[in-house]
Amino acid sequence: MAPTIGVDIGGTKVLAVRVDATGAVLDEDRRPTPRDGEALLDVVTDLVTGLRHGSAEPVRVGVGAPGLVDHDGVLRFAPNLRDAEDLPIRTGLECRLPGAVLRVGNDATYAGWAERTYGAARGSDHALLVTLGTGIGGGIVAGGQLLEGANGYAGEIGHMVVDPNGPPCPCGKRGCWERFASGSGLGRLAREAAHAGQAQRMVELAGGDPEAVRGEHVTQAAVEGDLQALEVIGRFAWWLALGLANLANIFDPQCFVLGGGLVEAGTVLLDPTRLAFHDLVEAADKRPEVAILLAELGERAGAIGAAALAREI
Repeated sequence: MAPTIGVDIGGTKVLAVRVDATGAVLDEDRRPTPRDGEALLDVVTDLVTGLRHGSAEPVRVGVGAPGLVDHDGVLRFAPNLRDAEDLPIRTGLECRLPGAVLRVGNDATYAGWAERTYGAARGSDHALLVTLGTGIGGGIVAGGQLLEGANGYAGEIGHMVVDPNGPPCPCGKRGCWERFASGSGLGRLAREAAHAGQAQRMVELAGGDPEAVRGEHVTQAAVEGDLQALEVIGRFAWWLALGLANLANIFDPQCFVLGGGLVEAGTVLLDPTRLAFHDLVEAADKRPEVAILLAELGERAGAIGAAALAREI
């Protein structure tokens, strides 16, 4: 079987994995993400070449990138990689990796496919992955098929506007869901609490500076049982549940899978989110329960999903 390699381009790192037909990771490597587009393609090429281990067999490569990636494999819009916008990823890699079979798309979309195929949503034909990181990404599986949209742009769920008068977003709009329900949103809620004198433990964890409080300080304090942190988590969970309810009303999924760094909080986050979701979704008592689950594949999900999809070409 020819090697299959998946690459996940992130805002800070590029992660590449070599997988077998079951999705098991056989080998991996990573590099810091360069800002320049051509340098980024060179890094991806180096990672793929290294994971081939000198094999002369044709290689299948899947690449997931953050932002709007069209069906031609061009990264059209990337708020966290502005210097790489309009980068022709597929064409650039075809030149650098002669004979390679390539699939290029959105990283969170590919992570959603990985969780549906090998992870928390396996066996579900209607599932949504919601990645809670600096922003919010999404992967949508409907009718057992990966939903990529007319242009490849489906799944940009973090940019649903939930408050038109809300804080500005890197995408250029105001009040996007990810401003409230991402790691950045959790940090903002915590800093508001800190300036109101309601975040003592969180400020301690941040070194004593209220402006240094971040999402990880909230989750750490909440896991410790700090009541002020749990209150912040409760407000955050409401915003998270609001977006999930909107998505449930549109897509009617069997389950949501929550991924990203914030899910390390576990039930501290899941329990209030599930309660708020029940209150916010349409006709909660008339519809089957929509499971809200924790992702199983961690930071490798995007790369694993990219490899799985490349294998299908």
